[in-house]
Amino acid sequence: METVAVRMPPLAMRWWRPAALRPMRLVALSKRAASSKVFASADDAIRDMRDGATLCVGGFGLCGIPENLLSAVQRKGVKDLVAVSNNAGVDDFGLGKLLQTKQIRRMISSYVGENKNFEAQYLSGELEVELTPQGTLAERLRAGGAGIPAFYTRTAYGTIIQEGKNVIKYGLGGAKAGEVAIMSEPREARDFDGRGYVMERAITGDYALVKAWKADERGNLVWKGTARNFNPDCAVAGKVCIAEVEEIVPAGDLSPDEIHLPGIYVQRIVKGDAYEKRIEKRTISSGSGEIKIDARRELIIRRAAEELGDGMYVNLGIGMPTLVSNYTKPGVRIELQSENGLLGIGPYPQESQVDADLINAGKETITTIPGSSTFSSSDSFAMIRGSHVDVTILGAMEVAANGDLANWIIPGKMVKGMGGAMDLVSSDSRVLVVMEHLAKGGRHKLKQKCDLPLTGSRVVNRCITELGVFDFVTTGSEDLPMLVEIAPDTTVEAVREATGFEFRVADPLRTMLAS
Repeated sequence: METVAVRMPPLAMRWWRPAALRPMRLVALSKRAASSKVFASADDAIRDMRDGATLCVGGFGLCGIPENLLSAVQRKGVKDLVAVSNNAGVDDFGLGKLLQTKQIRRMISSYVGENKNFEAQYLSGELEVELTPQGTLAERLRAGGAGIPAFYTRTAYGTIIQEGKNVIKYGLGGAKAGEVAIMSEPREARDFDGRGYVMERAITGDYALVKAWKADERGNLVWKGTARNFNPDCAVAGKVCIAEVEEIVPAGDLSPDEIHLPGIYVQRIVKGDAYEKRIEKRTISSGSGEIKIDARRELIIRRAAEELGDGMYVNLGIGMPTLVSNYTKPGVRIELQSENGLLGIGPYPQESQVDADLINAGKETITTIPGSSTFSSSDSFAMIRGSHVDVTILGAMEVAANGDLANWIIPGKMVKGMGGAMDLVSSDSRVLVVMEHLAKGGRHKLKQKCDLPLTGSRVVNRCITELGVFDFVTTGSEDLPMLVEIAPDTTVEAVREATGFEFRVADPLRTMLAS
């Protein structure tokens, strides 16, 4: 074993400051040929990782995560890590394992999701969490790898993300005590062509930990299905990119046209020992085509389906919106876009078709259709931000009279994260909200003003509930919403009682789903 002096990649400082070079370190290197990128094991590939490193970790949910590399990081015991990843897996798998062992100091993520430990550590004040819109996160990583220090985006304009009012870390006693240790920094804002934008800084990391399907010995990578997601974006943002793969082939075995990421971005490759490929939501088709749903929700979903025309590109949020595509009119073909990197979502699979590398944004197993395509997270949100998606349908906690939307956090109590919602509603696609009219306990969800932090300001074009359909004025001077359709079994007076804002009534007032 020889010892040579090498300059290690800079450790990232706080996201809003430029990285600074650290002193020279002595690192033991094996006598592997200098040009070889293939490492014997995951432990060998991360052997020089140190406390305080910033890790850009690929994956979406549990799909396409570097299982073996994360296990190696856990075994090594490095701590005080900053992890940049869309989410943190689940409590006992993926990045969740490093949260369990308290090796992570800060998470930079868009979505907390179903990881209860992630949420608990944040609310208790143990963990720093920088919540970032999903598309912005992907673009910050891509920009970091491309040498672009910052960029402007409409995403999060007019929200607490822009204003610097999001809690990154609670103090002693956690959220219940109400003390804040670290608050987010305000974003610089600027108008372009009369519209507001915020500036976002690029992200780079000391290491990128990514998972691909295949690699050749030169580091060229190929992905399968929706396992691509954040992996290419993380890969380019790392000073040292370590890729774990299921198969390593000799250079030349891959056609240049099938390579998704060139080897110039990849410094180390390791073949994974084994893969569990755990599935968060194993969703199977019943085969009968029958969908069981209560009458109120079915009315909402059927009415929402009438908004979709032939040839539209549509993004459906998780929950009730995912069912809308099942009720489109005969002869209407739509293309469903999933922000984790799929255009052309097919039906739920039969048991024999289940593939852990093929999920939708709700982490459900799905299939593709003829003409489907897969791509990276940054490409997915380029479609969204670039207004190439015609319609976005999503749920809400609150909708205000001026079209404001809140659907991602209850401060101090419930933290799911904004995911891709802020990006979706800030584009020029038509935004439809589908939701039940009242919250538990009969509380208003349609309100004069949102009490919860906004997902977007004046972004909701239409809201469909089991009581009626409301249209909102989202440009120019504010005006009252208009009730344009009413449910067949209710009255305008009943709708007024259940609604927290004043509204106009269309004349004539149509009945929902009336022919």
